[in-house]
Amino acid sequence: MPVPTDLPAAREPGRYRIALVCLGNICRSPTAHVVLESRLADAGLDDRVEVASSGTGGWHVGNPMDPRAAATLTTAGYDPSRHRARQYDATWPEAYDLVLVMDEANLADVGGRTPRVGMFRDLDPVDPGGEVPDPYYGGDDGFEEVLAMVERTSDAIVAALPRALEGPA
Repeated sequence: MPVPTDLPAAREPGRYRIALVCLGNICRSPTAHVVLESRLADAGLDDRVEVASSGTGGWHVGNPMDPRAAATLTTAGYDPSRHRARQYDATWPEAYDLVLVMDEANLADVGGRTPRVGMFRDLDPVDPGGEVPDPYYGGDDGFEEVLAMVERTSDAIVAALPRALEGPA
């Protein structure tokens, strides 16, 4: 399956909003949030692209990310310290240009696939279309695997953003 190179067009030309969603907002989506913001800063797009993350469940609202996810990010040179878990809001598909979920259960929880809602790994250049596995109940290697998926997929998103920022054709 080829990786899509076109993201949905920005609703407001020159500004783009991306929401990342997992189950509890303490492992996968905050890892993607931190990495994507870092990649956007490196590309000089951080002043035009806003990133948010959330979980479909509210168990961890207000908490920092899982210590294992934070340690994995810190070891890789990222700063996870600002993250606080929040819960997904059903208005996000209308408020964000793109909502990317980590697995099929998350996709069902947010109401399914639409032109602006899809799977994060739909944009994975190595293995598109899969789920980002939940590392919560596993060992440290699961967090490292998630980070590798997130880094390469974030790079693909950043590469596709300049065209999407132009807005509707």
